[in-house]
Amino acid sequence: MRKFFVLISVLAVITAGSVFAQADDFYIYADKNSPENHFIPSGWMGDTGDLKMNDQSQKDPHSGTTALEIGYTAKKSGGNGWAGITWQSAQNNWGQKDSGFDLSGFNKLSFWAKGANGGEVVTVAKVGGIISKPDGSSVDFPDTLNVEYKDPIRLTDQWQEYYINLSGEDLAYVNGGFSIVFNADHSGVDGQTVYLDDIKFSYDESLGIEETGSNFPFYVYADSTSLDNHFIPSGFMPATAARDIKLDTRWQNLPFSGDTCIRVQYENVSGTRWAGVYWQTPANNWGSVANAGFNLQGATKLTFWARGDKGGEIVTEFKVGGIASGEYADSDSASLTNVTLTDEWQKYEIDLRGRDLSYIIGGFCWATNIDVNDPEGVVFYIDEIKFEK
Repeated sequence: MRKFFVLISVLAVITAGSVFAQADDFYIYADKNSPENHFIPSGWMGDTGDLKMNDQSQKDPHSGTTALEIGYTAKKSGGNGWAGITWQSAQNNWGQKDSGFDLSGFNKLSFWAKGANGGEVVTVAKVGGIISKPDGSSVDFPDTLNVEYKDPIRLTDQWQEYYINLSGEDLAYVNGGFSIVFNADHSGVDGQTVYLDDIKFSYDESLGIEETGSNFPFYVYADSTSLDNHFIPSGFMPATAARDIKLDTRWQNLPFSGDTCIRVQYENVSGTRWAGVYWQTPANNWGSVANAGFNLQGATKLTFWARGDKGGEIVTEFKVGGIASGEYADSDSASLTNVTLTDEWQKYEIDLRGRDLSYIIGGFCWATNIDVNDPEGVVFYIDEIKFEK
């Protein structure tokens, strides 16, 4: 049976014909072993070997006697380059158990956070999202929402409050109460340690539905540690591509701008003869994750800079969108084909005029093959990938 939370001290507030419910706070984490706690931090994801969690840290909690202490080494132990934790309504419930909560009386998820030193980054903070299995098929008991904090969060060494606006969202069934994700590109070489406390759902009558859409320029890649980055280079194609491609997003030798650029090394080790990489949101999303895409309506072009290591390297396609499989696919696609690179940085542009950019999960892609390149392989560089008006 689904758990229904009984709203206590309910106050009906009628505004412009809509009814809202005001209720006591509903905690995910208040204190170690608190009877107010709901949800279990059992959903470990990505490079789980890079994570450690202490749920009873006494190092300066925000309130009470304990806080959550999470360490992330960013060593990419599983080859993913990211790791995260989801607080679930039942132990390891990825949608196979009917144990979610009806939290319809709330419109806000808030939490307090700080870093051990300051400068640590939480790449994603989210409510819901347990909707699909890895193969794209629906789970038996899916969350009714999937809402992220608007941007990556760079923490200070002092406690600060953050919140996810849930106004207008369907909270009738919440299994994934809270998720955080760390990205290796946003972490230092020695990793990072963050603290969380007082994670809770509440009702805030001052909140309203936020406007959708994105501000431009909207970056796919600005610099390796930039919080302006969106999308993750996780979509290696085909299945053998991990053997053929070496991708370094922190290359420091002669970037076009900033401190870093992307270095791509492609060799036909597998014998497949072609390979490519998609920048996706979230990682490894081939259309199976609901409400994950960005609304990039208003952009008229995607621009980027590229150069070859020697000159003469051919990229058969640079692309926006085009992930067509799965229930939640890209809304459109556009591409630039058969680009011959020089050994100097050159600016390239994909025309997006007239394209439906209302839902983009594949923000950028490149693909090439060995038949049009040096049989020994090629090296090329990409920088400053962004959507513009």
